[in-house]
Amino acid sequence: MKFTQYYLDCLSQASYLIGDETTGRAVVVDPRRDIDEYVNDAEADGLKIEMVIETHFHADFLSGHLELAAATGAEIGFSSVGETEFPSRALEDGERYSLGEVELEFLHTPGHTPESLSIVVYEHAGDEIPYGVLTGDTLFIGDVGRPDLLASIGFTRDELADSLYDSLHNKLLPLPDETRVYPAHGAGSACGKNLSTETSSTMGEQRASNYALLAPDKKTFIELVTEGQPPAPGYFVYDAVLNRKDRELLDESALPEALDFEAFDRVVAEGAMIIDGRNPDEFGAGHLIGSINVGLNGRYAEFAGSVVPHDVDMVLVVDDGFEREAKNRLARIGFDRVVGYLKHPMAVMASNPDRVERSSRMTATEFESRKGDIDGLQLVDIRNPGETALGTIDGAKAIPVGQLPARISELDPARPTVLFCAGGYRSSVGASVLREAGFEDVSDILGGYGAWTELVPAGA
Repeated sequence: MKFTQYYLDCLSQASYLIGDETTGRAVVVDPRRDIDEYVNDAEADGLKIEMVIETHFHADFLSGHLELAAATGAEIGFSSVGETEFPSRALEDGERYSLGEVELEFLHTPGHTPESLSIVVYEHAGDEIPYGVLTGDTLFIGDVGRPDLLASIGFTRDELADSLYDSLHNKLLPLPDETRVYPAHGAGSACGKNLSTETSSTMGEQRASNYALLAPDKKTFIELVTEGQPPAPGYFVYDAVLNRKDRELLDESALPEALDFEAFDRVVAEGAMIIDGRNPDEFGAGHLIGSINVGLNGRYAEFAGSVVPHDVDMVLVVDDGFEREAKNRLARIGFDRVVGYLKHPMAVMASNPDRVERSSRMTATEFESRKGDIDGLQLVDIRNPGETALGTIDGAKAIPVGQLPARISELDPARPTVLFCAGGYRSSVGASVLREAGFEDVSDILGGYGAWTELVPAGA
């Protein structure tokens, strides 16, 4: 058996290639949209990808089933509960699928979504103990899938949590302790609240340590898994719907259009948003007025999708050579409306100083020494609720960065505003959103809450 896990850190997303070397037949599970790596690896190992299997309609990324099917001729498989606008194979609960010696068993495990599917992998068809189980977003390492993401489109979180409990206890927990667990996401994903940094485990380890599996009864389980979930980024519903639709394919080799400053100005005047992918320090030193800062060195697509609408054009400002990467990473969440990138942005800014502004970024020491003298200060904690529950700065208003565009009316654009997050990445995103919206005096704290707590220990 050929078994490969592909882990994408910037989305905390795992996908899989499973092949039978005796027959050369293979499947890919939960692929991202830029598919060359799967195709190249399969070709190198003498494997033909014959099916693309999705464990559910993903909300946190736009999956690559259509791209992979077009590139390889593979059919696309979903749970028979799911309906797609493109040709797909309905996978029944308990159905077995042979690749040769390697055999897959499909289990319907609703809860995270109604059509959630898990895949039990047998290295040999007659094995009593499975090699592993691909659990999608049903079971994570240290957590289970959140049941609230579909609450806005016809399903309550308690209904899905009820189904999730049954799926875990009736379908997955009966698997032997030795069975390896391979989830679709890891730490950092908004698809759960307590995901481990480990990318695989065993059923035995999860049975013994996963807080949700240790719940003594269904009522307690539902209470545990429905409270304290992080806010879902704004693009999640968009992607969950788009993943069942037919749509245009991504050409991951294509560069966005190179724009001179005149053309750049024209598309911005027509409504395109400027997405500056440089790191917060570079952005802070100087950027084009009206830019949103989402650094490529972080969770670029996720935070762009949290603060930028999916239905607007975008123009990119990135360091030379990163244009294709920025375009493809936005495409991973279905943000395809990149109309171009600014050629030689540093030279443009140097030649047009009247179009450039600096960000106000203060150290924790500066903030602590000056906060009492800032008349009308608005202090905003843009971390997630699970973070703020462990402590915050006195007087801070909690608005997670992904909720900032929708809750911007809760802030006064005329008052001096200081934002902070854990370390400084998200606060640069949030501060740029406020400036673009017309806030007059916006700063963020370098090093964030972590730097502030070193200066002012909890309880001091």
